[in-house]
Formats: sequence, C-alpha cells, structure tokens
Amino acid sequence: MKEGVFYSENQYLGRDRVWISVRLVLVLFCFTAFYLNLDHLISSQLFFIVGVGIIITSIVMMYMVLFRIEVFQDHILISGLWSTRVVKIDLASISRVEKGPYSTFFFNNPVYNLHTKGKIKFFAGGKNAVFLTDKDGLTYVLGTQRQEELYRTIMETKGKLGKS
Repeated sequence: MKEGVFYSENQYLGRDRVWISVRLVLVLFCFTAFYLNLDHLISSQLFFIVGVGIIITSIVMMYMVLFRIEVFQDHILISGLWSTRVVKIDLASISRVEKGPYSTFFFNNPVYNLHTKGKIKFFAGGKNAVFLTDKDGLTYVLGTQRQEELYRTIMETKGKLGKS
C-alpha cells in the first residue's frame, strides 16, 4: 500500500454476482444450442464460438479494475479506468457521512463519476454504499464491498482532521 493511504479498495468491472450469472446463462444457452444443432455445422460452430467468447470476456472483465478508492489524511481519491479523470473529494468539505444500500434495484450497472439528480455515483458491484454529502449539498455515492471499513476510516480521518 502507498504511504499515507489509510484505506484502499479496488472495484472490478466483472465481479458483480448478478452480471456473472447473466453471462453464465448466456453461455449455457449457447452451449445447449451448440449441442442441439450438431446437424447444422455452421450454426453450431457459431454458437460454440459465441459461448467461448463470452467466457473469455467474462474472465478478462473479472480482473479489469473499474476504479480505486483511496482515503488519505485530508482527501479521498477515486481513480478510474484508463482515461477517466481522477476525482478528489476534500474531507474538510464533507458535512455528513452515511452508510446504506446502494440501490433497491436487483440489477445495477457499473458506473464511474455519473452525475444524476444532485448525486455523483461510483459503483462496480455489491449492495452497499457510503454516502458523502458536502457543504454545497452535493452527494457522492461510493459503492463498496467493504462498507463498514470504508465508513469507519472516513469517520476516523475526519475526526483527526477536525482536531488538527
């Protein structure tokens, strides 16, 4: 871990259980269609190739970092995939920190720096989030796999920041 980092978490693009299940159902369909279409060589080969392609894509996505959350002494840094901009949230400007569920929906798409309805969302997988509200009323929604640890680290660093 880098020096001065109190918390670090990587959010991977392909590790959400719901979307893994969707991809596996598609692969199962492709391989079943391949087996049932053995008489038609061209179409059965196409189903086999598509099924293998989905498996390979799924494996690559499981190791692809969508974004990284790092908590430092006075700020939170969220760096995204390749060409995305780095988001820096100053802890001194945060007025409220809450934890809760990310969304009530069963399917949630991965997002990075999505501005919608006064909220800025960061999400790759899981069900939990930490909500940061700044003094201007803007809310940052940080989807996380380790909600309690992120919440505790932010509260501790805000406490240390207030004392100094």
